[in-house]
Amino acid sequence: MTAEIVVAGERPQALATALSQLDAAAGRLHLDEGIHQMLRHCKRELVVHFPVQMDDGTTRVFEGFRVQHNLSRGPAKGGLRYHLNVCLDEVRALAMWMTWKSAVVNLPYGGAKGGVVVEPRSLSETELENLTRRYATEISIIIGPDEDIPAPDMGTDGRIMAWIMDTISMHRGHTVTGVVTGKPVSVGGTLGRAEATGRGLQYVVEEVAKQFGVTLEGATVAVQGFGNVGSVAALLLTRAGAKVVAVSDSSSGLYNGRGLGIEALTALAGDHAPMARASGGDHISNEELLALPVDFLIPSALEGQLTGENAAAVQARYVVEGANGPTTPDADAVFGERGITVIPDILANAGGVIVSYFEWVQDLQAYFWEEGEVNERLHRVITRAYKDVARMAEEQSVTMREAAMLLGVSRVVEATKIRGIYP
Repeated sequence: MTAEIVVAGERPQALATALSQLDAAAGRLHLDEGIHQMLRHCKRELVVHFPVQMDDGTTRVFEGFRVQHNLSRGPAKGGLRYHLNVCLDEVRALAMWMTWKSAVVNLPYGGAKGGVVVEPRSLSETELENLTRRYATEISIIIGPDEDIPAPDMGTDGRIMAWIMDTISMHRGHTVTGVVTGKPVSVGGTLGRAEATGRGLQYVVEEVAKQFGVTLEGATVAVQGFGNVGSVAALLLTRAGAKVVAVSDSSSGLYNGRGLGIEALTALAGDHAPMARASGGDHISNEELLALPVDFLIPSALEGQLTGENAAAVQARYVVEGANGPTTPDADAVFGERGITVIPDILANAGGVIVSYFEWVQDLQAYFWEEGEVNERLHRVITRAYKDVARMAEEQSVTMREAAMLLGVSRVVEATKIRGIYP
């Protein structure tokens, strides 16, 4: 029997971006240096290496992570990512962003994130289940409905969440639905969760349009990353009257100035077909998509897509971040100089964590809501958060990202100070 070790790659930029954003907020808030240092460091980091038996009888050893950044406002909340480029620094950054995101939309959560270094599409269903159940067992020492509640992220889905829930339930000896969110409805999931992040983006775009006097009917949109978040946002914005002229995945982009057939492209994505095989427009690169002259650019792929090198080419009036950390500080500076408004990730893509919170509440109560109620509550929470951030941006004469960071960090600091430092 042979063993192959799969370990993490290097993605230091995300953590550098997250720390830079925190440091800027700390300076504006005149934070005590001790509190500042607490927030710069993650509270708890678990690194695991675990074997998985493959279909051919060999054993592969995988590397995984679960990081909890801050628990001052409540149990940790954050997704699980299955991707070859997952690394500890990336997970630290994502956990930190989850802390601010939960605080900006005023949920009683801290921030966490996790992941496994793996290409999930290379595994059979049996191998994927075995990997998931073993990883869940390894991190079971720090997750739970009162401690840390994982959710889907890149490379994971409701099926994987169900396997984790079942694994933890087997360990505890009873069903623990609230240990994860993003589950299928049949095992304690909530209606509206699959579309939540994309629907939240739609609501945020509508608020931007109201604030800046943009007519959404006919407004042009480009979406980088046509996965669950980007495809749902594109579909809902099309139904709201906007014109989605470009979308992309990792293989290619597609552009049609008259508007794309998003329904057909969504069906294609649902069949896991690459955008390179799509028709209905001209094939373009991701870089070309980012530079299109559109009203709204929605980067919904990986972090670090908009940088100091390509920010000058961006022609969108508004950048609404569907991904976590898609814009580097250098790019933010360029956008500020050019008058491009950026709606930050910790506000724009918070629909997922908001509806995850709803799912968790429903699991704890064993009482479930209708889909219309879920969507209405999501609309109320995310639009209230948008108005809070917009108000702070105006009062402090800062960008929307700076305002969101000031709001999120100040709420975490307030909770930290009220609770005190346990000796």
